[in-house]
Amino acid sequence: MKHFIFLFVVLANASIQAENALSTKHLEKVVIGAGCFWGVEKAYEQIPGVIDVVSGYAGGDGVDASYKAITALANRMNPKNHAEVVEVTFNSNEVGLERLLRFFFELHDPTQLNRQGNDVGTQYRSIIFVRDNDQKKIAQRVLDDYQVLLTRSGYGSVKTIIEDYKSFVEAESYHQDYLAKNPNGYCPDHSTGVSFSTQAASEITNDALLTGLHILVVEAQGYCPYCEKFRSDVTEKYLGSIPISYRTSSQLGGLTITTPTWATPTVIFLRDGREELGFKGYMSPKEFYNALGVVKLGNSDAFKVAFRDGTDPRYCREYEVFKNTPDGTFVDKLSGVALFDTRDRFNSKTGWLSFTKAIDGSVYRRLDYRFGMKRIEVRSVSSDIHLGHVFPDGPNGMPRYCINATVLDFVPAES
Repeated sequence: MKHFIFLFVVLANASIQAENALSTKHLEKVVIGAGCFWGVEKAYEQIPGVIDVVSGYAGGDGVDASYKAITALANRMNPKNHAEVVEVTFNSNEVGLERLLRFFFELHDPTQLNRQGNDVGTQYRSIIFVRDNDQKKIAQRVLDDYQVLLTRSGYGSVKTIIEDYKSFVEAESYHQDYLAKNPNGYCPDHSTGVSFSTQAASEITNDALLTGLHILVVEAQGYCPYCEKFRSDVTEKYLGSIPISYRTSSQLGGLTITTPTWATPTVIFLRDGREELGFKGYMSPKEFYNALGVVKLGNSDAFKVAFRDGTDPRYCREYEVFKNTPDGTFVDKLSGVALFDTRDRFNSKTGWLSFTKAIDGSVYRRLDYRFGMKRIEVRSVSSDIHLGHVFPDGPNGMPRYCINATVLDFVPAES
């Protein structure tokens, strides 16, 4: 038995190292269409943190993914035509999806349907192809925020489509880096001029922040490298239930704030419009989630599990609620990031939620020698909260992730 335990710990340690090595590769992709792909490709290539941009075609059905086919007169208004798109590969440690999508809306006129200026046809439709629910939530949030700004500036409704990603076909080689090869090539600017960063203080209302819990990030009026870093490291990855709002120090009317806001970013946790906790300057993800835990969880069993490595009582109330949910995912109670899928859940008859695996990249493991035992702890990558332990006694030789229900929320699958 001792040999088995030793072998398991050795293999688990190797697995931990491999898993942690993968977690350092924060490469993500998003596919977007904002009119002629030549200009979109060039624009995204200038953004720090973007690794690669490739022009191509996506979203069609029954139409050949080629420039000749999508530009044919018969497909000009074909709703099943492919869109001209770019596939953006980016390092999410350097630039977040939210920032890239804000740039997307600022880059073109999303209120135009199936056109950008004189470029008319379904191939020029404004579209975002999302790869998972996390990307979908971020895309919808950015779209909704931009709609507010456009409405205030006299524009109509956003026509941008948010669609599930199915496939991407790389365009012909002569389309790649077209404007780099042809500096005087066709590259019209159809942007509205409405920017996320140009809201005037008089246009801001804080009525929505006067009820319930809110996270308020006070940023500089001009460029602020630590504001950019905080967005990239923390808020652009955040998918939690407490909403985040951004303001400058001149846009805080009606709120009761005691923390000085001259240092940016300043992070304020509000309850019913009054500051509950405030922090000057950049916060690391771990610092942010510790503070969020204090505000959201208080002196609860969930806080003790998340930050003091506690353990739920067997058959606790949350376990009874979560043990037989419909299909869906269990998410980090603070960050909102998906951790476990119901398809990997099983009844271990232990009184704790049990899974044979975690969602790829969502957790990390480390050796735990506390209480005179040798165990493998499971923690959330996004918030670093304690989740539970993993053992080698799952069904059919698979692992058993023994997870505390109090630090999870459940999100049902979309029907």
